Amino acid sequence: MKILMGQSYFRVLDPKELERQMPYPPLGALYAAALLKDKGYEIIFFDGMLSKDPEDFVFKIKSTKPDLLLIYDDEFNYLTKMCLSNMRDAAVHFIKTSSDLSIPAVIYSSDAADYYKHYLDAGCQAVIYGEGEETLLEVVKAFEMKKFDQTKQNINGLKYYEDGNLRITSPRKMIENLDQLPDPDYSFVDIDAYKNIWMSNHGYFSLNISTTRGCPYKCNWCAKPIYGKSYNSREPQYVAKYIYGLKNKYSIDHFWVTDDIFGLKPNWIKEFASECRKLDLNIPYKCLSRPDLLLRDDTLMQLKASGCRTIWIGAESGSQKILDSMDKGTTVEQVYQVAHKTHLLGMEIAFFIQFGYIGEEWNDIKLTRKMIRECLPEDIGISVSYPLPGTKFYEKVKEEMKFKTNWKDSDDLDLMFHGNFGRTFYKLLHRFVHAEYRITGIIKKRKLEKLPHLILYILRYIKFWIKIEWYLHRKTIPYRTLPPQVSGI
Repeated sequence: MKILMGQSYFRVLDPKELERQMPYPPLGALYAAALLKDKGYEIIFFDGMLSKDPEDFVFKIKSTKPDLLLIYDDEFNYLTKMCLSNMRDAAVHFIKTSSDLSIPAVIYSSDAADYYKHYLDAGCQAVIYGEGEETLLEVVKAFEMKKFDQTKQNINGLKYYEDGNLRITSPRKMIENLDQLPDPDYSFVDIDAYKNIWMSNHGYFSLNISTTRGCPYKCNWCAKPIYGKSYNSREPQYVAKYIYGLKNKYSIDHFWVTDDIFGLKPNWIKEFASECRKLDLNIPYKCLSRPDLLLRDDTLMQLKASGCRTIWIGAESGSQKILDSMDKGTTVEQVYQVAHKTHLLGMEIAFFIQFGYIGEEWNDIKLTRKMIRECLPEDIGISVSYPLPGTKFYEKVKEEMKFKTNWKDSDDLDLMFHGNFGRTFYKLLHRFVHAEYRITGIIKKRKLEKLPHLILYILRYIKFWIKIEWYLHRKTIPYRTLPPQVSGI
C-alpha cells in the first residue's frame, strides 16, 4: 500500500516564522512515518517545512497517485496547534485535489479535530483526534483491507460523516510507555538542507526531540486537544542514548526539547544528567518549564549539569491579577526569583509573554513591561491571547467571536473577542515592547558593540510610543464597535 504523507503547516505561508530561519523537521509526522514504515507500508513523504510552494504538494498527489493521502500535523510544535487559516486552506486544497482523483484522505491535526467540518466537507474520509499513532495504524489497515467504511465505527479516535451526519467514536487511550514507539525517522527529510539553513543564519545546527507527552496543569487558555491532562515520559536512559546517537549521526550542535513540561517526574532530570555524564554527552539544549517547578530543590543545578542552556517559561504577565484569571498556578514573584537564579548559574531564561487576556488593562501591561525590564530574560516571545476550542477561555469568549475565529498566520495578533484594545494596538505594542527590551538589554549589559543598534531601537521606541499614546487617547469606544477602516491596521 502506497501512502503519501505531508502536513498542512507550510513555513512559506507563515512570513514571521520564515523570516526567523529556524526550521525544525515535522516531528509528529516523522513518528507516524516510522511507525508505518515498520509495518511494511510504502511511504512517500512530503516536507512542507522546507517547501517553497504548497502547489508542489498538489503536484505530488497527482504524480504519485497514492492509495491514501495522509495529512499528519506536528503536534510537538506549538505553531501547528494554532488554528491558522493559511494552513487550513492549504489542507482543504490538498483534500479536494485528492477527492477529485478518488484518492481517500485522512487528516490528523488540532485544527481538524476542532473544526472538522471544513475538512470533512472537502471530502476527507476521517479526522483522527487524540493521540494519533495507534488510531492511524488501525485506519491504514482498514483501508488496506478495503474495509474502512464497514469498520470505521469500531476504530477509536475518529470523526467522520455517515449519511450526512457527524459520527465521533470513543476517545483513544493514551500510550503510557512511550519507549515502545519507534524513533522518528529523519531519513524522510533532507537533514542537510535543515543544517545549511541553520548554519548559514545562526552558525549552529539545532534539531528537535520529544521526551514527554501531556501536561497536568490547568491553565485555562492552554489547549490540550491531544493528550488532555495526562503526562507520560520516556525513560531518562533512553533519552540520553537517543541524543547521543543523533549527535554522532547528524553532527548536531544543539537540541530543542519540545515537551510542554520537561522533566516533571521526580528525579527525572537528576537521572538524565547522570546518564549524560556516563556518555560524556555535553550538548546544549533548550526546554520549556514553569517557574514554580524550577524553584524546587536543585532542579536548576541538575538542568545545567545535563547541558541545558536555555529555559523557556510561560511568564505570561507581570500582573498577578491576570495570572490568577488564567488559572496559571504561578506567581509573578516566582518569575523574578527563577530569572535571578538562572542568571547566577550562568544559564539563559526566556519568557513567553501573552497580552490581551480577559480584563487586562493598561496598568497590567505596564507591570508586564516592568517585569521584562527588571528580569531581563535572554529572549522573549510575545503573543496575544488566542481562544482555542476545548479551553475554558474559549468558552468564556466564543459568543464574542463573530467577526473572526482564526488567525491568518502567527503574526496576525488579532484579539478576536471584545477586549480593552484591538489588533492595531497589539501590533504596535508587540513592536514597542521588543524595542524597549532591546534598549534595556544593551544598556544594562553594557554591550558596547551594540551601540550602533541602540540608536535604531531608541528611534523605534519613540515611534511606537507616540502611536500607542495616540491610540490610547483616541480610544473611547470598545474595539469591536469601531468602523473597519479604524480597527484595521
